[in-house]
Amino acid sequence: MNFKFSIKESEKIKGIWIIKPEIFQDERGTIWTSFFKEEIEKWLPNHLHFRHDKFSESKQNVLRGIHGDNKSWKLVTAVYGEIHQVVVDCRKDSPTYLHWEKFIINKNNPQLILIPPNMGNAYCVKSQVAVYHYKMAYTGDYIDADGQFTIPWNDPKIGINWGITNPILSNRDN
Repeated sequence: MNFKFSIKESEKIKGIWIIKPEIFQDERGTIWTSFFKEEIEKWLPNHLHFRHDKFSESKQNVLRGIHGDNKSWKLVTAVYGEIHQVVVDCRKDSPTYLHWEKFIINKNNPQLILIPPNMGNAYCVKSQVAVYHYKMAYTGDYIDADGQFTIPWNDPKIGINWGITNPILSNRDN
């Protein structure tokens, strides 16, 4: 089994890590590892470990986010379909405050994005269907929607180019 990753920090926003797995391919298809504790958790603060996983299946043109909190680390990817993953720097003391970065994730470009606390997490589904996966690391209890911050997907101060003008949104994101 192959557990190799290429890991580098974002050149646009410090603190975001881009993890590209090494892919094994043969006549049957491909296989790659999305998580190997010893390789991935070394990028977390020493006391943290991933505690739970979530999956979300969404239709084309669904836009989820921009959400975040002040303590959760998220390791995100698309396991099926194509998403445009966006991370927004919400750290008020950061030189890149309210800057954003987009990552295109699909079967031809599998990658995982490690997002630290105080970053806004969002994605838009570009394929007919996509399955989004994220692992979460945090201390204490999990902060669910009522304890998270939400930023409008189309906030003009941020100016994200989603490539879509009329996304399908939840009530929270509307």
